[in-house]
Amino acid sequence: MMKQLKRLFQICQFKHVNYQIFSLMIITITIPLLILSVIIYIFSIQSAKSEYQNSSNLILNNLSFNFDQYLRSVEIGALTAHMDSNLQNALENWGKTDSDKDYVQSLEYENAIEHFISSIEMTIDNVDSVQIFLDNRVFYSSFKRAVYDVSNLSSEEWYKQTVAQKGKRVLFGTHQPFHRPNSSESVISIARVINKSGTRNPLGVLLIDIRLDSLRNILNLSENSNRNFVIMDDVGKIIYASDLNQVNSNKRFKTPIQQAISDTQTDNGSFYAEVNEVNSFFNYVTSPYSGWTVVQYIEEQEMTKHADILRQVILWLALFSIAMAMLFMVILYSRVTKPIIFLSKQVKKIGSGQFNVNLTSERQDEFGVLYQGISKMTTNLKNYIERASYLKAQQQLAHYRALKSQVNPHFLANALESIQMKAVINKQRDIAEMIGLLGQLFRITIQSGKETITLEEELTHIRLYIQVQQMRFGDKIQYIENLAPHSNSIHIVHFSLQPLVENAIIHGLEPMLGQGTLELSSTFSGKDLLIKIQDNGVGINPEQVQQLRDYLEESSNTLTEEHIGLKNVHEQIRYYFGNKYGVTIDSVLGEGTTLTVRIPALS
Repeated sequence: MMKQLKRLFQICQFKHVNYQIFSLMIITITIPLLILSVIIYIFSIQSAKSEYQNSSNLILNNLSFNFDQYLRSVEIGALTAHMDSNLQNALENWGKTDSDKDYVQSLEYENAIEHFISSIEMTIDNVDSVQIFLDNRVFYSSFKRAVYDVSNLSSEEWYKQTVAQKGKRVLFGTHQPFHRPNSSESVISIARVINKSGTRNPLGVLLIDIRLDSLRNILNLSENSNRNFVIMDDVGKIIYASDLNQVNSNKRFKTPIQQAISDTQTDNGSFYAEVNEVNSFFNYVTSPYSGWTVVQYIEEQEMTKHADILRQVILWLALFSIAMAMLFMVILYSRVTKPIIFLSKQVKKIGSGQFNVNLTSERQDEFGVLYQGISKMTTNLKNYIERASYLKAQQQLAHYRALKSQVNPHFLANALESIQMKAVINKQRDIAEMIGLLGQLFRITIQSGKETITLEEELTHIRLYIQVQQMRFGDKIQYIENLAPHSNSIHIVHFSLQPLVENAIIHGLEPMLGQGTLELSSTFSGKDLLIKIQDNGVGINPEQVQQLRDYLEESSNTLTEEHIGLKNVHEQIRYYFGNKYGVTIDSVLGEGTTLTVRIPALS
């Protein structure tokens, strides 16, 4: 497992930075965003379904309540038949065969019955017709003319059910009107036996036909193009359906929802079933008053259409995120990766020794600073290599000259010892002392092969040289040392002060009249040591001082010069300790000259 993860990690290691950043954006932004969006989408679907189910249950309960209220109003109208004395009297006496009964009395009974029928039709909405059956006679409203066939009344199924209930109301679902063969409009009916007040003696049968408009008016408050309703009786026959295409010839719903409702064994509930091969959500409520079941169904995708909009938004958001990541990758390649690749190629050239690289850039951001920095570094590196090569060549030549001239100091030192001994024998002590100092000076030069020595060792050489010069010039040269404490142990370049002291004596003190002073002092300046060689000689005019300063700073070939001078000392110090160190010159004509040597304070 670890090997597979390691291998996958190696595969995902892209060569360029923009690919790495693009992958990082996809992993850290796009993928988490998609996961979060999917989670939100799933919760949105569940929330939409839950909200729809709750609202649907509320709508169904309200519809069932409204249906019951309407049916109760019709039933109340039917109950008035038990309390209307005129109707009771007319029904009780109309069918009797009495010789005293005349035609006028019969019309009065008929008018009383028709008046009751008309009052029900006018007081209850959407009543199609009201009929009272008395033996083989049917009474109905005079405003509605129709052909009735009551020849087989006692054998009709609805009539038998109504009579069997002995005064209780009986509901009949959607059907063609009973005994009206010429009527094509379907109705629902409420029927009951009219008993004599206070008894169970039947006087007749009341049948109230209700138009389906009553159901449509109630359903119109909640019905829309996406929501469908079905009303079924207690045996599963369709009373009303908003989509008649789903009702078969047996007045049954094509989708077997009755079995699903029966399986729940509750008066209300919900389930999923397919309608026209489309998964749909069904919920229902059964009225305890009528026993009818109101069913509402809707396609599942309609329930979650708002969540589907969110899904589209999420999809476009994901595509937008990927597009932005790709655009960012292109911009990143143009503004970051491409300059880095170019810079890496130039750095490889510099590493291989090719310093003729072009790193000019007009950018003002970090890349511009980086280009300028590397360009400056390349220039400094090139100058450093050239200067190091030059100093190395100069050092090799100086070493060659030193080896070449070592014969002369050895010969001179031995010769001076012989002359010194001769002077001692002849009792010429001043000459012997001067020759002895020269011999020591030559031997110090020969014996020291170090590149750097302590200031104390260099001063030993200086003091011998000063003694020789004082023996030459007498009291004309006064030498003073003013050293900072602990500065004697600081390392300096070997034979770097003697040429400067020699220049001070030859060019500063020797041309002047009278006594001159040469002072050698040292002071600490931060982490550096300043060594000053100051004389009060003839000095130098400002033009010559500036020329000497320029000469110290410019690159020149001193390999052909015949002596080690001020320039060589300056460049040797810079070679060993860095460009911030070296020799500086200050002079005032007629007052003297000061040479300042700056070196690091390294013990």
